Parts: sequence; C-alpha cells; structure tokens
Amino acid sequence: MDFRRKFYDVLLDWKHTFDGKNAILIEGARRIGKSTIAETFAKNEYRDYILLDFARESPDVKRLFADGLSDMDSFFNNLFVLKQKELAPRESVIILDDIQLFPQARQAIKYLVQDGRFDYIETGSLITIKKKSAQILIPSEEHRCRMYPMDFEEFLWATGDTITAKIIREHFEKRLPLGDTIHRKIMQSFRTYLAVGGMPQAVAAFVEKQSYSTIDAVKRSILTLYEEDLEKYDDENTEKTSAVFATLAEQLSNHNSLFKFSIVDKNARYKNYIRSIKFLSDSMMANCCKNVTIPELSLELFADSSNFKLFMGDTGLLVTQIMKSSEETDGDIYRKLIFNKLGTNLGMVMENMVAQMLRTRGYDLYFHEFFYQKENSSTEQKYEIDFLIVKDKRIVPIEVKSSSYRQHESIDCFVKKYKQKKHERFIIYTKDLFRDEKADVSFIPIYMTMCL
Repeated sequence: MDFRRKFYDVLLDWKHTFDGKNAILIEGARRIGKSTIAETFAKNEYRDYILLDFARESPDVKRLFADGLSDMDSFFNNLFVLKQKELAPRESVIILDDIQLFPQARQAIKYLVQDGRFDYIETGSLITIKKKSAQILIPSEEHRCRMYPMDFEEFLWATGDTITAKIIREHFEKRLPLGDTIHRKIMQSFRTYLAVGGMPQAVAAFVEKQSYSTIDAVKRSILTLYEEDLEKYDDENTEKTSAVFATLAEQLSNHNSLFKFSIVDKNARYKNYIRSIKFLSDSMMANCCKNVTIPELSLELFADSSNFKLFMGDTGLLVTQIMKSSEETDGDIYRKLIFNKLGTNLGMVMENMVAQMLRTRGYDLYFHEFFYQKENSSTEQKYEIDFLIVKDKRIVPIEVKSSSYRQHESIDCFVKKYKQKKHERFIIYTKDLFRDEKADVSFIPIYMTMCL
C-alpha cells in the first residue's frame, strides 16, 4: 500500500537543490517505508529508473561496483545489459536499496555522482550501516536525511482524513479549544494511532480492516526482526544490545521512566553498556532522552549521558512489547486502549509517544532534574521537567500527564529557580486545549505535540 509520506517533500527538495551533484541517503530503522518512498518518488519524478536491491542483487551486478568503475561507459553498458533496461541521462535515477549490505556500492557514489549522468537515491537501515561502512571511504557527495515511522498526520491521511490535522494546527496557533465533541473524536483517532503505531505494515493492516490480533502479529514480526538483527550484532561485537532492547517496556514502567541497568543484569554497569545504548539510539530503534544538569540553550553541552531514558522508536511497537505478557487477547486490549477503558496507567505510553513526536519534529531529547526550596519550606524538593526543547532561542519546558490534572508545580519551580525569560510553557495531557494566562502555561492535548 503506497501511503502519502512527508519525506516525499524532502526528496523533492533534494532533487531541485542539488540537481544531480549529490546523492541522497535515506537513513532509518527497518520497515519504516524507505524503499517504498524511494521507488514511488522515482516513478513520479523521473522518466525512468533502475532499482538495485542489494538484499537480492546478482553477483554479476555487485562485481561491476568492485571492478568496473575505471571506465564509466563500460560500467553503465554492462549494468544496462544485466538489468535489461537502458536509462536516459539526466532524466533517470538509480536506486541503491539496502546499501548497507554492499558497502562498495556506497563508496562508488563518489564516482557515480561525478560522472553526472544520473541521480542516485540510497536507502540504508542504520542497524548495520555504521558497522558495514567502517572499512570504506564515506563519499562527501552524499546528502543524508533521516526518515521516521508514520506520524499522526500521515496516519490520518492513510485513513482518508485530510482535514483533521489542518484543524489541529489552526486551533494550536490561535490557542483555542476545539470543543468536547471534536476533541473526543480526535482523541479516539489518536488513541488508535497510539495502539497501531506508525510502521507502514501495521497501518496497512488497520486500513484494510484487519483484526487487532492481526495488526499485533504484524508488529510482533517486526519486533522479532529487530531482535534477530540485534542478536547478530551482539555475536559480532560481544555486546548486550539485544538484552537492553528487550527491557525497554519494563524500563519505562520505572519511576520517572529512568533507565536502570540492574533490570538488564544485576551486575550491569554503564561503562559496559554505553556502546549498546548509543547503537540503539543511532539505529533509530530507540530514542534516547538525556538529563541536562543546567538548562542552557546549548543543551547537549550539559547532557549527562549516564542519566537517561530510553524510549521505543515506534510507540505501536512499545504497546505490543507491553502486551507480550498479558493474559487478555490482543483484540480486547486494543479496544480498551482506543476507547480509554484500560485500567493500567498509560503514562509511559503517552510519554513515549511525545518523545517520538518531538524526535520526528527534529528535536533532540532532553529532560531536567533539579532541586528547589519553596518559600516557607525548610527543605529542598526534587522536581523533574519531562522534556526541554529550544524554540526561538528560548528554553521551553514540557510536562506530560496521562490524566486531566492541571497542576504545574514542576514548571512553576523551574521558572522561579532559573528566572527563565518569558516564554510559553506546555503541559501535554489528554483533555482539550486550555490556557493558564497567569502562569503563561498552555495545556495542550497530546495530538498537538505535532505543532511544537
């Protein structure tokens, strides 16, 4: 199923900006739709294309990249014979799919781009691209862009809804509530997205009106694929990355969702797992959110890498990981989740989704722990801001609440402690938009995270 994706506009911008002078590498986790968007773009925006899928490509084609680049005329003539297709120069594109499986093709990009006859689109799953590329010369003629699972707006498009996202943005910009009826309708759609997630295979199963048990089976197969990839990485690098990934749901159920190495292994230490954490983050299978010791604009300068949260890259996969040990049927749990009837605390699911939406918007993820002594109090108390982002050169604190409570004590203490310049603060929750003008805090429904 060919879904409308925002990354299409990224490809259009690349094509018009670079005009063949750079290839584009689409980076991302497996099964997020990289190959599909590349081929769809090639069909729509070029006269013709050739797809080289290095998961299936013949040894003869691979040998061309190893032996045939000294004479580019011969290289292309041989490629056209092997693929039984000839391309028109400057009107065609060559897709190098799963390029991490054949690093020599990626190294060849330098010479292919310099030759100038065709455009080149590479796709690569970061689960192996860094490891496989260690022994090649990375081409400078490569524009790298990250692609994420389908966001809420793309999910709505897939269901045929092209109106709701526009309404959400209009009300966010004006800071106006949508009203109970519309808000409840959007929240039901959002909870469906929360449960199904943004992996195109799962979304396709939902659009095709498959059962929730079938949708969950699709996501379990993706999780299994990830786990198998991580086990291969562990075997080659003596790491424990697969063990870390397997504990993500349990980690997020901790107080404040802080990552605890003791859950992975009682003798585990940060220094022994630092590469595994970085690998999961780089692979985009997980989103790492680091504590900043001082909330300054250059957040990364004050990030404490040993104090962090690790969110699942796709919340739909997290929901499936959570339900693996459940005695209820998958369909029952999905219906309860979508209609807000699930008794368990959904705080970690909501927080994971906010992390995913912020990451998709291009923000790096940070949180902040601090102590503050209130007036008329003899002791300091510990507080936490769930997320910090930078907008318009100002720090913006964000809290996430899975309920409808309108308290904002942590943000109040944060503003007083750091004497923060006047800038809007956000509490993300499940009710309609509400403005606390006195505190300059906006309470926004979780689906409006897409507007930040």
